[in-house]
Amino acid sequence: MRRFTSLWWITPRFAGWMMAVAGTVALGAFWVPFAYMGLLGGAALLGFLLFDAVSGPRRQDVAVAREPVGHLALRSPGELKYAIANRSVVPLRYTIVDSPVDLLQMPESGVSGFVGPGRRKVDQLSVTPLERGTASLGDLYVSVENPLGLLRRHWRVDGAVRTQVYPDLSAVERYGELARRHRLAEAGFRKMRLRGGAGEFDSLREWQPGDEFRSIDWKATARRNKLMVARYDIERSQTIMLVLDSGRLMMPRIGEQRKFDYAVTAALSVASIASLADDKVGLMAFAGALREHVAPRSGSRHVAALVQRIYDLQPRFEESDYSGAFTHLRRRQPKRSLVIFFTDMFDPVASANVLSNVAVLAPRHLVICVLMNDEAIERALAIEPRTAADAYRASVAASLGAERRKAIALLQQRGIGVIDVPAANLTVSLINAYIEVKARNLL
Repeated sequence: MRRFTSLWWITPRFAGWMMAVAGTVALGAFWVPFAYMGLLGGAALLGFLLFDAVSGPRRQDVAVAREPVGHLALRSPGELKYAIANRSVVPLRYTIVDSPVDLLQMPESGVSGFVGPGRRKVDQLSVTPLERGTASLGDLYVSVENPLGLLRRHWRVDGAVRTQVYPDLSAVERYGELARRHRLAEAGFRKMRLRGGAGEFDSLREWQPGDEFRSIDWKATARRNKLMVARYDIERSQTIMLVLDSGRLMMPRIGEQRKFDYAVTAALSVASIASLADDKVGLMAFAGALREHVAPRSGSRHVAALVQRIYDLQPRFEESDYSGAFTHLRRRQPKRSLVIFFTDMFDPVASANVLSNVAVLAPRHLVICVLMNDEAIERALAIEPRTAADAYRASVAASLGAERRKAIALLQQRGIGVIDVPAANLTVSLINAYIEVKARNLL
């Protein structure tokens, strides 16, 4: 790592001793022995200072470097790590302060600690990513105290590096591992391959509480004198299209994240779960124009490529072209597919625009429209109005809620599935909906 010219600074400890010596000398105006004591103390302090400067480590005896940055996910605790090597013969107290980064929330104080002579250690700084995208980490500001703690050396280390902040796919890590172990039922996913009545027969197992009555194999039950359940393999290699509205409707924040952030997380989570079932997953993102289109493919490598394509995609404050987007989708995706469409509807104009365009997909595809209900509306309706402003807020919330319920009802009447849950529950609800589609063999 490239080092820069270091600077020496006195420490608060040295400044405190200097003040004590100066005070003793000042008292010499009233009693001469104090003046002699102060001069002796000053001489001793100067000697200690010289000893501290001579016995302290040389700059080349201390090496500080940034460790490779690990995985960082939006709003999930992460770590930045630093390696400190002490090649001197004395223990060192160090402080490392990292350059501030807009995408990361990090403490201003940095990290501090001790490293023994001839030892190396790795220290870590806890950070929380605030936005998805590419974060540019800057220089490190290092300070090391000499053995007596009277002098402190400061220098700057070139630690510039770029790292990525990804969507939080922790739900995939939890549920995906269960899927690989054929234990989805234990995660609350009640229907997939473990039970079913459609598809190719796989095996038998003993009945468990919660199994459907229709899954019981009565012939096997009679032979073994205990209830047995048939398991079937659900048809594989179906096509899933993830369609992301990245226009103005997805820009508002719910809590600390934009609606679009929740949509990206849920979309990539479903893509990862679908890859475990060997389904082909494609993706399309649009706003005023088409922004991304990835043809459906299967496999974990394809899902990893999807993550790289959209991990830093941000919404735009512009009207989305639904007609153009769905015309493109119908032309590029003629085969019947599960289309998961992420958008929102919170005003009459937006609702009418979405309704008039998404309905054209229903005759050919199985469509699920994914919304995020705004908890602010529910809170406004739950509070008893006490002022004119409260009454106005409740009236607006009631109007928006009514428009939203009307739009959802119209979508359902046209054969379009709707997921409308709080943003925090979106990923799990969508994964459950996908597994329900697979279990019922709706495609």
